[in-house]
Amino acid sequence: MATISHPAIANNPPSHPVVEKNRITIAVGGQNLFYYLPLTIADRLGYFRDEGLTVEISDFAGGGKALQAMIGGSSDVVAGAYEHTLKMQTKKQSLTAFVLMNTAPQIVMAVSRKTLPNYQQISDLKGKKIGISAPGSSTNMLANFVLAKAGLTPDDVSYIGVGTSAGAVAALRAGRIDAIVNTDPVIALLEQNHEITLIADTRSEQGTNAIFGGQMPAGALYGKSEFVAANPHTIQALTNAMVRALHWLQKASPQEVSRVVPASYLLNDVALYQQAFAKNRATLSSNGYFSPSGPETLLAVLKSYDPDFAAADIHLATTWTNQFAAHANDKYK
Repeated sequence: MATISHPAIANNPPSHPVVEKNRITIAVGGQNLFYYLPLTIADRLGYFRDEGLTVEISDFAGGGKALQAMIGGSSDVVAGAYEHTLKMQTKKQSLTAFVLMNTAPQIVMAVSRKTLPNYQQISDLKGKKIGISAPGSSTNMLANFVLAKAGLTPDDVSYIGVGTSAGAVAALRAGRIDAIVNTDPVIALLEQNHEITLIADTRSEQGTNAIFGGQMPAGALYGKSEFVAANPHTIQALTNAMVRALHWLQKASPQEVSRVVPASYLLNDVALYQQAFAKNRATLSSNGYFSPSGPETLLAVLKSYDPDFAAADIHLATTWTNQFAAHANDKYK
């Protein structure tokens, strides 16, 4: 994989073990999700500590709220959807993603069989309530795109933030929402009990390509570009830990994964969690690299339904770098 150098980052970030900032706060929107599993593994197995970092993870209801925490200064970096680096450019703020966690969004959009038993097509969602993790999150983005392909706008539905765990399941079961956009293990639980009908499924690269027309970079670690440029040792240490976790996940059994994550992530069904991990494993990055075509696909998708992007001059080269992942993969082969 060729390394793309970010314009604001030195071509060869130093490999000195002393980090500029050894206490780091990472904001995340729903850490229990498989989407963020590499972050959890890096934390639980002590990989951040091994790199000389003390990491505090602040968990929020969705990626949009995690982004707000970083912009507001209460966190240093975000584990979240890469798309936010593009969105913030429309607001004249520069963010850089430095390690990729997922090569597909892992997001599913589905309708409730309880409130919409006769669902036939996406236009049936007009006037309905759709549960997303949080406003501005990647679940919101997917829903907007799916609706747009059917000629609907966000104003044609009501979005409700339901989080990413038991609360999301409860909202659908209680009939408070007519459709849900979420990831595993939430979707796996509802699917197992035949409570939903799938509309869009990006838990595989094939499903992602069918919906978006190409590769779609998803979960990543990103920060303000000036922070990334000013703290190359720290960013390298974070990337080292994440790449090490990605390597571990390529070889780990579902049983090993379920033993490492907190018990609360299992939603009282270890076997279901293990099955869901096996289903999502292929979408986990093996090395933390971005594919150059992925950001281009994402930008085309955003331009297709968001007027802010249609008129924006987005500089993709500043939103991601493989530089740190390259050094991490050299260290952890």
